[in-house]
Amino acid sequence: MTQLTDTTRTETMRIEGMNCASCVSHVEEALGEVQGVSKASVNLATERATVDYLPDKISLADLEAAVRKAGYKALAITDGAAGARGEQDARRRELIEMRRRLTVAATLTVPLLLLEMVPMLLPPVREWLTGVIATQTLWYLFFALATAVQFGPGWRFYRAGWAALRRGSPDMNTLVMIGTSAAYGYSVVATFMPSLLPAGAVHVYYEAAAVIVTLILVGKYMEAVAKGRTSQAIRKLFSLQAKTANVIRNGRETEVPIDEVRSGDVIRVRPGEKVPVDGRVVEGTSYVDESMITGEPVPVEKAAGAEVVGGTINTTGSFAFEATRVGAETVLAQIIRTVEQAQASKPQIQALADKVVAVFVPVVLVLAAITFGVWYFVGPEPALTSALVAAVSVLIIACPCAMGLATPTSIMVGTGKAAEMGVLFRKGDALQTLQEVEVVALDKTGTLTEGRPRLTDLSVGEAFDEFDVLKLAAAVEDHSEHPIARAIVDAAQSRQLHLPPVRDFEAVAGYGVRAAADGREVAVGADRFMERLGIDLRAHAVEAAKLAREGKTPFYVAVDDTVAAVMAVSDPIKPSSVATVRALHDLGLRVAMITGDNRKTAEAIARELGIEQVLAEVLPHEKAEAVARLQQDGHKVAFVGDGINDAPALAQSDVGLAIGSGTDIAIEAADVVLMSGDLNGITNAIALSKATLDNIKQNLFWAFVYNAALIPVAAGVLYPVFELQLSPMLAAGAMSLSSIFVLANGLRLRGFAASALQKSHLNTASLGTPDLRTPRRSA
Repeated sequence: MTQLTDTTRTETMRIEGMNCASCVSHVEEALGEVQGVSKASVNLATERATVDYLPDKISLADLEAAVRKAGYKALAITDGAAGARGEQDARRRELIEMRRRLTVAATLTVPLLLLEMVPMLLPPVREWLTGVIATQTLWYLFFALATAVQFGPGWRFYRAGWAALRRGSPDMNTLVMIGTSAAYGYSVVATFMPSLLPAGAVHVYYEAAAVIVTLILVGKYMEAVAKGRTSQAIRKLFSLQAKTANVIRNGRETEVPIDEVRSGDVIRVRPGEKVPVDGRVVEGTSYVDESMITGEPVPVEKAAGAEVVGGTINTTGSFAFEATRVGAETVLAQIIRTVEQAQASKPQIQALADKVVAVFVPVVLVLAAITFGVWYFVGPEPALTSALVAAVSVLIIACPCAMGLATPTSIMVGTGKAAEMGVLFRKGDALQTLQEVEVVALDKTGTLTEGRPRLTDLSVGEAFDEFDVLKLAAAVEDHSEHPIARAIVDAAQSRQLHLPPVRDFEAVAGYGVRAAADGREVAVGADRFMERLGIDLRAHAVEAAKLAREGKTPFYVAVDDTVAAVMAVSDPIKPSSVATVRALHDLGLRVAMITGDNRKTAEAIARELGIEQVLAEVLPHEKAEAVARLQQDGHKVAFVGDGINDAPALAQSDVGLAIGSGTDIAIEAADVVLMSGDLNGITNAIALSKATLDNIKQNLFWAFVYNAALIPVAAGVLYPVFELQLSPMLAAGAMSLSSIFVLANGLRLRGFAASALQKSHLNTASLGTPDLRTPRRSA
């Protein structure tokens, strides 16, 4: 998967052979040392590496070679469904191979364990067995079984562990290799060269070596199965893509594979079918379920000119549409790519684990050596045997697998669950930062309000005609794309007024517009625009103030430098806005509104919504400065907006949330995208952010506490008081269980649900069965 910028290329590769957090740091280090690489980030849970590099200095082959030299395998990832299927097939083959190795290891280990442990626990069985088979003969059998495990299924630890040791960066495989080799090698000496060992120290530990290998393979297999579940959201998204499309070419309708659809093709969609790609309706009407994109369960009416999104489901009628975006350009493909990028990213909290892991394995090797020395010189007899058991237990129990999985597992599941709920985290860092936010600043038009204002008041001066003023104002505003402009034009068209031609049109951002129409100079805009033009407003100030107190937006029409009329528009507040503001307050957050509207209007709307802080009369280029003012007190600020002029503020804020129904520029500048226009997505995003960070902290706590508590136990700290020494087999089981615990805890996020308040507005199962309730019309 490749992404180009002006000077760098970003490549995503799948890395095979990683087992623990140490592997992650080794691959990152190997990639980072390649000249031309500016940044390398590796994720254990997704088994992916994301590399930023200069393509004119190095190639993808150079990156793959660096990974191979580090002892791992790199595979380029192809964009789209084909690439995803290839990756899934590779994972499936790997899981099958892992299951085969585990089956072989278990088949060989179980009889070995039974023959060693049952006689130890049951004296009558021991007496019977020694009477039937000589001890030395039994040891030969143990040797054969253990050797088959050690250098069959267990060879993977030697291959990876020795490579890591040779390059001076030991990892989990190194610990397992040294630990099992110590137990196995000691047993071999006891079996074939017992005279080399001190008296009383001739014992075999074949079952320990074999059981350690088998238990670790059990843990790795269960990890692989669990990791497959963490990417379930991505698989669901891919499953939404249609496989074929009914394309109309040369007057004939032909079913073609989705990969063969081209931009400009006209496609027919029948009831119950998926919309194959993005496009614009050219014929027919229907209602389309867009819940997989927006999280809203109510189907949307689609008629000629309406936009449709690939992966959505046509419910009732039949229509034809022209394909505008296909392949990797579709909204669904972009969503999948964004979720994958967020899952592969590392939040700041991961830095602590990375720093610990960087020195963890070498420290463990030193601790194991110290443990061996202490037991050998001051431990009970047989000292050599006790020292071996303690050192092997330390090596095995200290594998840092859980630490490597703690953060990426939660990020994977959390971002995937968010996508199901219509909340798209574009950056993994936003998951951490969002739950630290103290102030939520919201744009007014299009965010808190519907963004479709209507003209409510028109009061003209004595020397002017109402229809003439409306006609002139609409003629000038017809050249503007501002929502207020559309309200004026719509009002004129509803009265069937003929708009005269316009010349010398000029738009002043944040102020208004002016032009010549029907031989007269016309200006339409806010009071600050009129003052800028030197037009006296004192005679109309009372009326404008009254309109503002009613929550309407007053503005003026000037004809030939004289105020001709005071107009007002009203933009309906979204039904979800009041509940969302209340929910944000319940979360302990401060809510602010940033708007270019005049202060009285803004304060009236703020009172209705319960917003305590208003930054009004803010010009478009000043929105980022307004966010900066909120940040001056040291508060982390989240800004929510939808328009082009919101992009700087979205970038300035600590976390930018863009309304998904807004512009592409706003979405590109945001950290989080609310795919629906429903503001309840804000509280869903914050709640999920808090749940994910809590989950990460739980995982890291468990991983660190596990190692901090059990390494001393393995070393024998309990022996002086309780005469208890941890078995290497129990150490292997505990190590595997710690990783499985972390994965299982991360998977709990799949059960995250919106609060009761949020559920009333949002269908959280947005990737589930379509909900065919009362349809709504497309905006």
